[in-house]
Amino acid sequence: MQAAPVRATVIPTVTNTLRAVESLLLGGGQRTARRNAWTAVLEDRRRARDRADSGYVPEREAVAARRSKAT
Repeated sequence: MQAAPVRATVIPTVTNTLRAVESLLLGGGQRTARRNAWTAVLEDRRRARDRADSGYVPEREAVAARRSKAT
């Protein structure tokens, strides 16, 4: 008696499902533009988080520079 063949079932992830729907609804150029825009949003958020973590505040530097010139 032989073992039954094993089938590999692939369960689509949410990301893959959304990309499939996106590819049906949007043309290639729009899809690329949307992904580029989302990448830019994520990069802006990362930079903002890095600035907040480093304690960098441009206004403080400007105030400190004015004070040093006044004295």
